Amino acid sequence: LTWRYSRIVLAEPFHLSYPYVFEWEGRQYMIPESHQAGSVRLYEATRFPTEWTLVDEILRGPHFADASIFLHAGRWWLFVETNPTFKHDTLRLYHAESPLGPWAEHPASPVILGNGHIARPAGRVVVAGDLLVRYTQDCDPTYGAKVRAFQITELTPERYAERPALDQPLLSGGS
Repeated sequence: LTWRYSRIVLAEPFHLSYPYVFEWEGRQYMIPESHQAGSVRLYEATRFPTEWTLVDEILRGPHFADASIFLHAGRWWLFVETNPTFKHDTLRLYHAESPLGPWAEHPASPVILGNGHIARPAGRVVVAGDLLVRYTQDCDPTYGAKVRAFQITELTPERYAERPALDQPLLSGGS
């Protein structure tokens, strides 16, 4: 990952993208997309924004793409796309008391299964009081062709529900 297009701020022997930066207890953290590592990796800034240190692999498995973490109602939540065949059609949901975990998979997970139009995260979950909006990349038939928005209407450790925030995509790629 580079900062201001001229300085490498994090180098690993695998692909990095989608740097998801957030603050917790006065410190800055980042979860970059690192599916080739077979884990969701949490880094802490030792000197923000240019130096980062690996804290832990908070989830391990064959494929985790575009992990998106957020705080809501006193819990940490994490959406991540998990289809290892790159169909971008399986969205899992995890929760924990802190970003360090331990992380538990939500009982409704996977919350999206077999739908490449709405499973892969497309950025930060917007939290505005009780309003939660999840953005998705529409990857069917082409990766990232559109961005859609969903309002999360119920989010507890036991229950999950959402509905489209709009009838059409929020953004569409050019032709």
